[in-house]
Amino acid sequence: MDWGNVTAEDLIDALREVDWSSPPRPLSEFFSRFTLPKSSSKWNSRLKCNLYYYRTNYFIMMVLILGLGFLRRPLAIVAALLTALSIAFMNDSFAGTFSEKVTRTVRQFSPHLAAKMRPPLTPVIRGRPSAKRAIYICGRPRWFFVMIFSLVSFTLWYVSCGLLTVLWALAIGLLATILHASFRTPNLKARLNTFREEFRAVWRNYSEL
Repeated sequence: MDWGNVTAEDLIDALREVDWSSPPRPLSEFFSRFTLPKSSSKWNSRLKCNLYYYRTNYFIMMVLILGLGFLRRPLAIVAALLTALSIAFMNDSFAGTFSEKVTRTVRQFSPHLAAKMRPPLTPVIRGRPSAKRAIYICGRPRWFFVMIFSLVSFTLWYVSCGLLTVLWALAIGLLATILHASFRTPNLKARLNTFREEFRAVWRNYSEL
């Protein structure tokens, strides 16, 4: 697959739709074989490939960096967790799994309330479900929960006086992610046909463009 032809928007869509439960790559693989890209085009292709392939590792690394920045501020750690959760809600698979588990738990105590948490029916066009279906969490649009958790986490950042710290932590995390993705040589696993099949299965409209 030619990652040079993958746009940033396509990569974001793929990261949003990919299965969130995929385990992180082993540390022995994550921290091995670093080389300089030979050209800007090679760097661009390598960056996109590694961001997708090591997505779980980068997410965990960002959370750990945020957590280390607030060891002396317990309230800020809660804010970091809520921020990570609001970001995770952007992933379709995580949002669906979270909604299903919460609804199942509520059903054990209140079946009537759980019935209200069901998402609305997906519209059908010409006998086929809409490709751009909206994602619901506990019967509410996903963006409702993203906004609520983001607002609460921002409030906790402000109360804990950790806004400057989180900016430094995010800057360090983003810098570490970009540096790793830029210098980590894509291994053979990232180029196998199974990986291409996985990406194309997630990137539903790629073959139609």
